[in-house]
This record gives sequence, C-alpha cells and structure tokens, in this order.
Amino acid sequence: MTEALEESLFEAPPMAEQERMVEAILFASADPVTVAELNARMPHGCDAAEALVHLRKRYDGRGVTVMRVGEAWVIRTAADLGFLMQKETVEVRKLSRAAIETLAIVAYHQPVTRAEIEEIRGVSVSRGTVDQLLELEWIRFGRRRMTPGRPVTYVVTQGFLDHFGLESARDLPGLKELRAAGLLENRPPPGTGLETEEEREAAEDQSDMFEDES
Repeated sequence: MTEALEESLFEAPPMAEQERMVEAILFASADPVTVAELNARMPHGCDAAEALVHLRKRYDGRGVTVMRVGEAWVIRTAADLGFLMQKETVEVRKLSRAAIETLAIVAYHQPVTRAEIEEIRGVSVSRGTVDQLLELEWIRFGRRRMTPGRPVTYVVTQGFLDHFGLESARDLPGLKELRAAGLLENRPPPGTGLETEEEREAAEDQSDMFEDES
C-alpha cells in the first residue's frame, strides 16, 4: 500500500496535462524558454520535449504557432498574420549603414573577429558601431581565437534570431535578397585601401551628389 502510494506521488502527469503545462509556461513567458527550463518547472518525470511535439502539432495552422528560436521555444503570431499586429510608431533609433553591414557580416560569417569584419567591409569598424549592436543585444562576444593576440570573436544572439523570426542563422536570406532590401552595397567601396567608416560615408555622399547633378 505504501509503495503504491509513493509510486503514484512520483508518477508523471498524463501527456495531455504536460502539454497544457508547456503551453501555459510559453504563453506567460516574454522570452524563449529552453527544454531544460521547461522540465525544471514541471513535475518530476515530465518530458517537455515530447509535450512540445504534441503542442506544436496542435497549433499547426492556427493564429499563433509554437516555434523554435535557437535552442529555446516560444509562442508567436503566425507569420502570415503578422500584418494584423502592425501599427504606426515613431522610430526612436535607426541602425546606420555601417551597423547594418557589420550585423550582416557577423550573421553570415560568425564567429568573426573585428579584423575579419574590416577585411570584408573594406573599411575600419568604429567602436561605436560594435557597441551599438552589443547594446541592442543582437550580437555578443564569442570565443577568442587561438591566434596571436587571441582576438575576440562576435556571434549573433538568440534575441537577433527571435527579432527576425529565425530558428537559426542557417535560415538567413541569401545575399541577393539582402542587396534587394538595401542591406548590402552593390558597388565596391569608393576609395582604395582601408578607410574609416566616416571617410566612406563622406565619399559616398559626394558621389551621390555628383550623380544627382548629372
């Protein structure tokens, strides 16, 4: 009798109940939640990974969806209904061309060092550009390279993936799509050698001025 009672106390809830628990946690969480975090909150013996499989199927085709973001899970509005959530807002902060290019390079070449970013862009990267992306929590420090000086590398964050609705960096659009969206330059840098970002922007402004006058 005592053994049966002990077994019942530690028996995991039915899968349908586990699914409800996972749904409640994801619904109430503002940030993506990992499987390990789900298991830690749920009763002993629960299998959050299996519950997620069932929950994801149940939400398939609905107005909201259960999606994976990096190594975590979150409930989000279905992609084709995103337009319903849009509203006009005042843009407080806009990324500079330098920041957009730097972010794209980190996303496609991570882990990447500052020197490698400068080599790809053809200009030196200002500290302010990197600091802005770090402050937005779209990039973070990665492991140091085992090369002379042991330079630090940069990688994109889970917040970056979540913001753009990506499961992983492998889901990023191609270079053609980035150029079409104006996120990458189609023309080479206006100068020769390694310029500063300010010099490039000044040269581009001057080039655009001459183009407008012609």
